[in-house]
Amino acid sequence: MRTRYVVLGAGVLAAAAVLAYALLPGKSGGLLRPGDAQVVARGKAVYLGTCAVCHGANLQGQADWQTPDKDGYLPAPPHDADGHTWHHADQLLFDITKLGVTEGAKLKDYKSRMPAFEGTLPDEDIIAVLSYIKSTWPADIQKAHAEFERAYEIQSQAKQ
Repeated sequence: MRTRYVVLGAGVLAAAAVLAYALLPGKSGGLLRPGDAQVVARGKAVYLGTCAVCHGANLQGQADWQTPDKDGYLPAPPHDADGHTWHHADQLLFDITKLGVTEGAKLKDYKSRMPAFEGTLPDEDIIAVLSYIKSTWPADIQKAHAEFERAYEIQSQAKQ
């Protein structure tokens, strides 16, 4: 009986250690690299040349972005703190950018004017753009997104 408690206790301690490591501040996780100045600079340049035409030079998005237009399309959302970008995992943001909203987010009937950038932008540029966007968020939102991303990674690993 005592052996079972020792084994159970060791398992609980191991799980706690893994969780504690995953939650360490500054642990790099996720796909994006908002702390890498070189990646962020590259991302800003690509963003300004490719994305700003719709999403705004200051990541502000289009006016009334949550209301569909007369054709049923939503205007381009903001990617700043006022938008919802930071509510999504890095991989989903990457998939949406690369594959388009419908395929990337697996939304069958979603109408979007955002093009898929697969074949237009290399994966490294997509990661750089998203890293730039993430780097502009206030510290509290970056922290909330990092915590969300860590929980998402733990959940994804548990499913494997």
